Amino acid sequence: MDTDRGPVRGRAHGSYRTFEGIPYAAPPTGALRWLPPRPAARWAGVRDAGAAGSRCVQLPPIGTGGPSGSEDCLFLNVTAPTAPAPRSGDSRPLPAMVWFHGGGFLNGAGDLYRPEPLAVRGGVVVVTVNYRLGVFGLFGHPELGGAPALALADQQAALRWVRANAARFGADPHNVTVFGESAGALSVCAHLVSPASAGLFHKAIVQSGSCSTTMPARSLLPDLGTYEPFVPEGRVVADGAEAAGRLGCDRPAGGVVDCLRSLDARTLATPELMQRFSLVPYGKGLLPLEPRRALEGGRFHRVPVMQGTTLDEMRIFVAQTLAAHPVADEASYRARLEQSFGAATARVVEAAYPVSGHPTPAVAWATLLSDASFTCPTLRDSGALARHVPTYGYRFSDRDAPNFTGLPEVAGLPYGASHGFELPYLFTMAPLAAPQRELADRMIGYWSAFARTGSPGGAQWPRYRAPDSVLSLAPGAEGIRTVDARAEHHCALWDAWWPRGTGSP
Repeated sequence: MDTDRGPVRGRAHGSYRTFEGIPYAAPPTGALRWLPPRPAARWAGVRDAGAAGSRCVQLPPIGTGGPSGSEDCLFLNVTAPTAPAPRSGDSRPLPAMVWFHGGGFLNGAGDLYRPEPLAVRGGVVVVTVNYRLGVFGLFGHPELGGAPALALADQQAALRWVRANAARFGADPHNVTVFGESAGALSVCAHLVSPASAGLFHKAIVQSGSCSTTMPARSLLPDLGTYEPFVPEGRVVADGAEAAGRLGCDRPAGGVVDCLRSLDARTLATPELMQRFSLVPYGKGLLPLEPRRALEGGRFHRVPVMQGTTLDEMRIFVAQTLAAHPVADEASYRARLEQSFGAATARVVEAAYPVSGHPTPAVAWATLLSDASFTCPTLRDSGALARHVPTYGYRFSDRDAPNFTGLPEVAGLPYGASHGFELPYLFTMAPLAAPQRELADRMIGYWSAFARTGSPGGAQWPRYRAPDSVLSLAPGAEGIRTVDARAEHHCALWDAWWPRGTGSP
């Protein structure tokens, strides 16, 4: 298979083909560290594309350990059906779907997701992408002219590669859907409002990471402030200047970035620095406006959008903090409410989410955080989008979804339909029971139909207009149905809290 940089040799797998480890940009190493992605060099001969390329530098997502991966990591992977499924004589090129992985901008890689179900059963060409993470992808400093949001710039370079090469893999460069989950969904949000992403995609799917995602202060641990994934560029630049000083590169006459580039990756890939630079800057450059404000003002690309959440988003996050910060009884539950919301709002929230209405205090806490942090912000964004473009909302509701994370469940807080638990229904990640396989087939049909036409489900899945137009996705005869998600998740309460819930505490 030829590409614009040279031919590649992939692998055949019967019903699908893979081409892995294709460089879409030059290695961002040495003098290119913290610079926007440059074009990949042409190669001589046929490049082997039988294995994924190096993952970007990252720390383990679970447990302790040092960094892994490489700065030479700007690779992508293509999965295409061997023979397109017949569609009433339709001989047009297949839709292209470009996947941005999650991991909090701290870890993850494109090759962790095996998209052959989408490719084969959905009849689409799927591209999964690596992009720079943590301090390598979201660092800022005055000598860099600000905070260039290189993680997003890498993704845009990958989209340009898709535009140049999609037709060679049987896909339509004029029918590209970007989709992602968690940090990948936040990335899709950013591309929706980034002027630099104009024309690079034609549809967008946002899975558990809308432009308005937030977490209340002290909701997980007592010393954590409000979590907002998009932050002013000036904050990132100031953090970069302070970090440079602590790394021994404080040079008033200049040359700070050159000094930082002389440091090896392991020196930079510390938990403190990777965490500190895992937030996406806005204010100029790729993101002139705060994304949620851009949506509210109608300043986004006019493409169809499908977005949604899982029913129990926050359970997996809360579970990891219960040992250090338990919610063991009604008294500790009420204390957590007051710490995060203040006494007056805490009383209102407790009336809507009484401990007596949930199996345990921890479940009550995770439920209200799921609504406040993910579900209602997503629905609020869907309302803003729907004023201008076709918009479709979903809620993944299978509380028996497989736990593919490797994290043990915690007593008193089953994971249910937690953050990311819809992924095995789209990718090959974990075994599914027979009813779940049926749901997976339906979801693959919805996702691929949206990529093909901009509409996921015809009459069964209405556009987001009325409160009861969100499609709940669960196994069984009655599992797929529309729901009034705003009412079920107390969104009037959270919309009223929202103006007081933003910004640092």
